[in-house]
This record gives sequence, C-alpha cells and structure tokens, in this order.
Amino acid sequence: MSKDKTLLILAGGMGSRFGGLKQIEPIDEQGNFIIDYSIFDAIKVGFNKVVFVIKKENLEIFKTTVGNRVSKFVKVEYAFQGLNDFVDNVPEGRIKPWGTAHAVLCAKDVISGDFAMINADDFYGYDAFKTASEYIDNNTSEKEYGLIAYKVGNTLTDNGAVKRGICDVQHGFLVKMTESSVEKVNDKIIASPLTREPSFELEDSHPVSMNFICFNSSFFKFLQEDFKRFLEQNEDDLFNCECLIQDVMFHQIEDEGAKTEVLPTSAIWHGVTYKEDKEEVVKAIKALSTKGEYPIPLWK
Repeated sequence: MSKDKTLLILAGGMGSRFGGLKQIEPIDEQGNFIIDYSIFDAIKVGFNKVVFVIKKENLEIFKTTVGNRVSKFVKVEYAFQGLNDFVDNVPEGRIKPWGTAHAVLCAKDVISGDFAMINADDFYGYDAFKTASEYIDNNTSEKEYGLIAYKVGNTLTDNGAVKRGICDVQHGFLVKMTESSVEKVNDKIIASPLTREPSFELEDSHPVSMNFICFNSSFFKFLQEDFKRFLEQNEDDLFNCECLIQDVMFHQIEDEGAKTEVLPTSAIWHGVTYKEDKEEVVKAIKALSTKGEYPIPLWK
C-alpha cells in the first residue's frame, strides 16, 4: 500500500567551496536547479509533500525560484534553521550551523508520518527515490530506518575530494559509518577519515551514504532529546561542534535498539562540490533528458 511521504530537503547551508548559494544555481536551459530534478523524481515515485529547511533570510529567494515553481505539482512547506533554534546559549561569534541533526530537528513541526531527507545540492537519480519510496511503503517499524547506499565509485568528482559516509554493513544493516574525505588517487579510491585516523583504500562498489535517509516522524522525539544531550556534552566547545544525523541514529541504535537498513541503489550521483563540477552536471542531466528520462521542459 502506498503511504503519504514527505521529502525533507536540507537547503540551509551556503556552499563555501562553490562560492555562493549553490542550491539555486541553474543547471539546464530552462533555469531549473538540481533541487528541481530531485523533486521531480520524488513526485514520480509517490512523494506528495516537500519541506525545505532554509535560513529565514533566504525565504523569498527560494519562494520566487524553486518554491513557487514546484508548488504547482506538490505541497510545499518551509522550515527555518537558525542558530538559536533549540539552543539556549549560542557562543558569541558562531555563524556555523549546528549540523544535519539540527537541520532535521528544525522541521519537526511541519512533518508527520514517513519522510526522507536529502541534501539540496546533490543529484540523487531516479533509482534512489524509487528505492526509498518502496522501502517506506513496506516498512512497518517506527524504529527501523532506511539508508540509500551508493557505490562509492558512482559518487566521485574529478575536481577534488568529497565528503562521504563510508558504511560498514552486516546482514543488510548499518553497523558503522566513517565520515571521510574521498578521492581518486592514481586510479585508487582513497578514504581519509575526518577523525584523522589512517587513510584506507575502497573498492569501487563499497557502499557510502549521501545523506539520503528514510525516517518516521517518531524519530523527532529521540532526535530532540539527543540534540539536548549533544549540547550538554559539548558545552566547553560549542563554538565549533556539529551534531550529525548519523550520530543520532547510532545513539538510538545503542539506547533503544533501533536499526538502519542499508538500501543499495544503482543511481549515479552528480553534484556541484566545486565550481568546475557544474559543466559535468549540466552535460549529465542534458544526456538524461535527451534519452527521455526527464521531459523538456521539466515542469509542464
């Protein structure tokens, strides 16, 4: 049975390496953004609501661009991520967001039921959304989540290192994730953990997370409690710390016996991590449209 599904798009961050608000950089001749293609694929597989997590000051620019455009085809709502949300004492001078867990938490009042989170500036591909939709429709447990896992070789750029969550999987479920900087060096895929542990080589097919994760809104209660715990544990370093969604997931695995199923996808990632990436993304999406996988224009 098909369920109601919300697509939660994390669009609050500025693209520092790209040098601007990369979420609203046109990547086709009609002026569509990467977000448009994610939303198009999501609608096609049964998602019927979109929630953007953005900075409040970016509301008008989102509404007048992608928001108003896609609202003709799907219900759209906005959630705002500010430094003071769920945080009583923001250190003076901090401008860095509190991380992906905080971004998801900021949407708790506009989401009920099943949802999937994605990044605004990643092109995930149709198969990833199809996999997510089928998982949500078939999942009956409020303490089981689904992580869309890409082959690492399908997620790289020729223009530098990218951050990826390297997944360790046992019996189809996630047991560890190592946040790493990943790049191809002399035809080898090398992952360098952000914790500064030794680098290691990956097979082309090794599963990685691209922050495409399926949840139920029951997760918000635990998320709010865990974010409070995060603030307490880091009270001496609140200027730099970040709370990542995967950390909260593992805490729930440890505390409440939750599970995260790893869901392989054959999709190929495209994204604008660096300015030089844009040309490749434009070519890739044009090729997909030429093959008939996306209509031209996208929104009819």
